[in-house]
Amino acid sequence: MSNSAVRVSPLFLGLVGLTVLGGVLATLENNAARVGGVVLIVLGGWATSLCLHEFGHAITAFRGGDWSVRAKGYLTLDPRHYTDPVLSIVLPLIFVALGGIPLPGGAVWINHHALRSRRTESMVSLAGPLMNLVLGLLISAAVALVPMPTGLAAGLSYLAFLQVIAFVLNILPIPGLDGYGAIEPWLSVPAQRFGEKARPWAPLVLFLLLIGVPFVGQAFFGLAYFVFDLVGGDTLHTYLGQSMFRSIFGFL
Repeated sequence: MSNSAVRVSPLFLGLVGLTVLGGVLATLENNAARVGGVVLIVLGGWATSLCLHEFGHAITAFRGGDWSVRAKGYLTLDPRHYTDPVLSIVLPLIFVALGGIPLPGGAVWINHHALRSRRTESMVSLAGPLMNLVLGLLISAAVALVPMPTGLAAGLSYLAFLQVIAFVLNILPIPGLDGYGAIEPWLSVPAQRFGEKARPWAPLVLFLLLIGVPFVGQAFFGLAYFVFDLVGGDTLHTYLGQSMFRSIFGFL
């Protein structure tokens, strides 16, 4: 892969900077500044992770033979290239702000015919959620190993938990999600046709089940907390971070 293939967008760097600013504010003694810092950590960090998720798909596809992702701008980490900015960035951020499940954000359009093998196709699909899992692991490790003020630990822990939720959600083998994309190349042609028809509405049905059927939501979050424990997540700081985050939106 050429070293010039990846060009980091200034807009992405701005999102990173916003997250860092939130981290600084979260260390202050002033409660309003601390809460504002947590909000910036979560919103800025989540927007950053959306870009990294889609970049994971794109860079894996590029290495697997689909060089068109470079021309489409997917290797720039620029959120404007990951489909519609409202559907891909703003809407998921609103769901996070409401304290809900962070829905899959963007999408990169891959030329599957250019990929070298079915295994490569599966890896392209898995790369996005694995990026979320790695982010959750790294952030959790930072909270566990680096002494930091409570506000900063709370904001980062909640952000790490959102990464784990995104991983668990996306890895489900449901049409429209990455977990299904990983197994789709190995399915029979009739099964693939059914999946193609189900792709537009299956994630919506899943979302309605998660918010409308108690035992489905409980099972999902139970699995999410199990994975969060595996990556070393701090549950107490996560609860505090969520509480601080939601307080600014008046949902306490």
